[in-house]
Amino acid sequence: MLAELFAVLSPVIIVAGIGYAWARSGQNYPTEFIARLVLSIGTPSLVLATLSRTDLDPQAFISIALGCVLVTGCMGLIGLLFSRLFRQQWKVLVPAFLFPNTGNMGLPISLYAFGEHGLALAVGFFLTLSIFQFTVGIALSGNAASMRDLLRNPILISLFLALPIIFFDLQLPRWLGNTVSLLGGMTIPLMLLTLGVSLASIRMRHLGSGLGLGALRILLGAAVGWGIGAALALEPLTHAVLVVQSAMPVAVFNYLFAVRANRSPEQVASLVLCSTILAIGLLPLILAWWMPLVN
Repeated sequence: MLAELFAVLSPVIIVAGIGYAWARSGQNYPTEFIARLVLSIGTPSLVLATLSRTDLDPQAFISIALGCVLVTGCMGLIGLLFSRLFRQQWKVLVPAFLFPNTGNMGLPISLYAFGEHGLALAVGFFLTLSIFQFTVGIALSGNAASMRDLLRNPILISLFLALPIIFFDLQLPRWLGNTVSLLGGMTIPLMLLTLGVSLASIRMRHLGSGLGLGALRILLGAAVGWGIGAALALEPLTHAVLVVQSAMPVAVFNYLFAVRANRSPEQVASLVLCSTILAIGLLPLILAWWMPLVN
């Protein structure tokens, strides 16, 4: 089991570590260009490639999407409760609990832990959460997204293109399937490199609250994911992916939005960095429980 866990987590840690070391050494990394490339081309291609080559049951896709909606709602309420309990700004704490790092970390971990089928389910969770991120998340940062901006978002466009593939069991033409597979293949490595670069730019403060709230975000996310999966009577693989995606650390983009809105960016940075570090220790425990049940 230890060897399997190491095989799952080591690629994530190593590639993100390369990005971190690259940035700390003073080398140039065009973060804005890479982020735009991943958002506009890489991620939509990964979505189409994964969902087209995986025989994903439409009911499983609906189940993971519904689970994501319920988990997101519960975690938002938990964030609001903690903001009052710990006397924190709710616009700081609620997004941290609402939006975990289901892309940069969640997708590769789901792939290496549960295979292509697990990745397809993780993509379903990621796509559903992206709808909240590009609406509620942007609104909380002080910038309301228009319906036109939302409909032009490449990730959401890929969702609309993928739905007929899932529900009508369609196949992409071979030339298009090969193209999106090639483009999608760059996405996860670039996501992890960018994660490492982003973490290198964050300065740690508010260490105590960051560690405490970061641990709560991961553990409560896993618990809520487990409870909702049990209530929905999900199949083991779908349930496992729901728990793992729900237990991801605070997403880096929460920090970027906090900087843009000038809303306690140092506190948000602490939550991002502390929860990511804690995830390296806590996620193996979660995977150790679920991997034997689905493999």
